Amino acid sequence: AVKLVQSGGGSVQAGGSLRLSCAASGSTYIRTYCMTWYRQAPGKDRELISSITPLGSPYYVRDLRGRFTISRNNDNNTLYLQMNSLKPEDTAMYYCAVEVRDYCADSPDYWGQGTQVTVSS
Repeated sequence: AVKLVQSGGGSVQAGGSLRLSCAASGSTYIRTYCMTWYRQAPGKDRELISSITPLGSPYYVRDLRGRFTISRNNDNNTLYLQMNSLKPEDTAMYYCAVEVRDYCADSPDYWGQGTQVTVSS
């Protein structure tokens, strides 16, 4: 099984930046899997916000494009999410995930433990 351990997150004022990391382990094929970021705001469903294919092709939901940057390091199986110009509405629990396939289908197989991001106005 793939294990995902998240780090980063915390509290920041609006306009600030944070970087999330997600270290994956437990398989020699992680570099061939889709990796994704989700978030769940209070009272809302968990939603996909960004994904990246094994070859590094990124996807962002429209509202986040230009503010968030997803990246991955296939040498150490780590996923990143750089979040800039943060807004109070970005406040949520953020989760990384892995899909055991070489394309992204919004269907995670493994989840990280989640990390809280709080943006104050």
